[in-house]
This record gives sequence, C-alpha cells and structure tokens, in this order.
Amino acid sequence: MRFAPPVADATAPLARRNPVAKLAAAAVLSLALVSTLDPVTPALALAAELALLPLFGMRHRELARRAWPLLVSALGVVVGLVLFAGERTGEVLVPLGPVTVTTGVLTGALALGLRVFAVALPGVIVFATTDPTDLADALVQQLKAPPRFAIGALAAFRLLPLLGDEWEMLTMARRARGVDPGRNPVARLRLFASTAFALLVGAIRRGTRLAVAMDARGFGSAGLTSQTGEPSRPRRTTARPQRFGRADTVLVLGAVALSGTVLMLSIAVGAFRPLLS
Repeated sequence: MRFAPPVADATAPLARRNPVAKLAAAAVLSLALVSTLDPVTPALALAAELALLPLFGMRHRELARRAWPLLVSALGVVVGLVLFAGERTGEVLVPLGPVTVTTGVLTGALALGLRVFAVALPGVIVFATTDPTDLADALVQQLKAPPRFAIGALAAFRLLPLLGDEWEMLTMARRARGVDPGRNPVARLRLFASTAFALLVGAIRRGTRLAVAMDARGFGSAGLTSQTGEPSRPRRTTARPQRFGRADTVLVLGAVALSGTVLMLSIAVGAFRPLLS
C-alpha cells in the first residue's frame, strides 16, 4: 500500500506540535475569517500564514503543489461573481456591454475569493504536516473521539493514495482494450464518467472489505456484555501516547492572538464588514 506521509520537516517547531492543537489553531483562524466580509482580513491572514509556513517545516513550492485546487476555486468564485453579480454598485471600472465591472462587485468578489482560500489553507497546512496515525491517536486521547471513528478515518485517509493508482490502472486497461476517445470531447467526457463510476464501485467494495476486516480484529462498536445486558465498549490501551503540553497551548493562544490582531487591523483601517449585521 502506498501511503501519503507528511511533507514537512518533522523537527520544525510547529510541525511536531500535537495534531489537536494544530486543528484547534486552524479552526480559530478560520472562524475569525468567516466572521467578516471584507477583503483586508483574509489578505492579512494569508500573509501571516505564508510567513509562518517555514515554522511548520514546509516549503512554499510544496504548499503551492498541494493548494492549487484551492487557488483555482477562489479564481472561479471571483470570475463567477464578477460576471453574474445581481447588484453592481460603486464606480464603473470596465464596461463590457451586458457585463459591467464596478468597484463594489470587484471588492465583493475579491473578498469572497480570498476568504475561500484563506479559510481552507490552514487545513491544508495541518494535514500536510501531520502524520495520519498521530492524528488518529490524538483524536482518541485528547478529544475522546470513539476509536471506531478515529481508526476508520485513519484507514480511509491511508487508502486515498490508492485512488490515483486505480485511476491509472483503469485508464491503461481501457486503452489496452481499444477504448480511446481520441479528440472527441463528448466521447472523452463519457469515458471520464464511466471511469469515475468504476473507481467509485471499487472504492466501495474495498471499504466494505476493510470494514469487515476491522470488525473481525475487534474494532467493532460492541464489546462484552455487561451485567445490565447492554453491550459495553472494550477498553483499549495506548501504543503511542500523544501529549498536549505547554507549547501546544501556546500554539492555540497564538492563533487566538493572530485572529484578534487581524480583526483589529481590519477595524482600524475601516474595512471590517461583519457577517451578521
């Protein structure tokens, strides 16, 4: 099985922090960004995230390789709002016949695009710098998540790299059988849909087999029967303890301070626009 290991330097100051602390820090920053509609707050948050990236032991080139779908989504949001906005307030910047780009439309589109990118980027950084096994252990130990859920999520995360391999195998198998759309876009779209459906069926079958195997190894929800006649969960030991220390608390408090600073700067320049007003 081909795993997806973290791409960060494990000795970096923030990369070796507790996964729950990193998740909490990302959640705090994301909540702060969701609370406003202005473009200044997400822009400042993006600058801070990129400045702190070396502390996670991750290169900007690697981040760009993993986060390019987010950038495409943000650009799609900006273009969509510019073209199909209902209200076009402010000064006219570019008159394009039925589509008129105004300052109000452009500001709103840029704000939403930056928010989409800035809210999702901390999650990309966290999962790119965290070992999946450590994350599952931390969810069970610190957040008291059910082991069935945590281990199931870990297994699903481990199986994600196989989807790319299976896609390549399905494509090569169909090409070997003479199934080639050529330059026909309609045939190419049909082939893509059928390949995606075959990949989905294979993923469901593998997930079913994996669930049966996990239940057979004692990862089921029900354990021994207690005196009251109700099933009880088995008590499991911890092979890899995950400690939540002072540095992890400092990371969460730092995220709170960063979120407050970004919001205060946005208010100071007069750009803050609360979501609920």
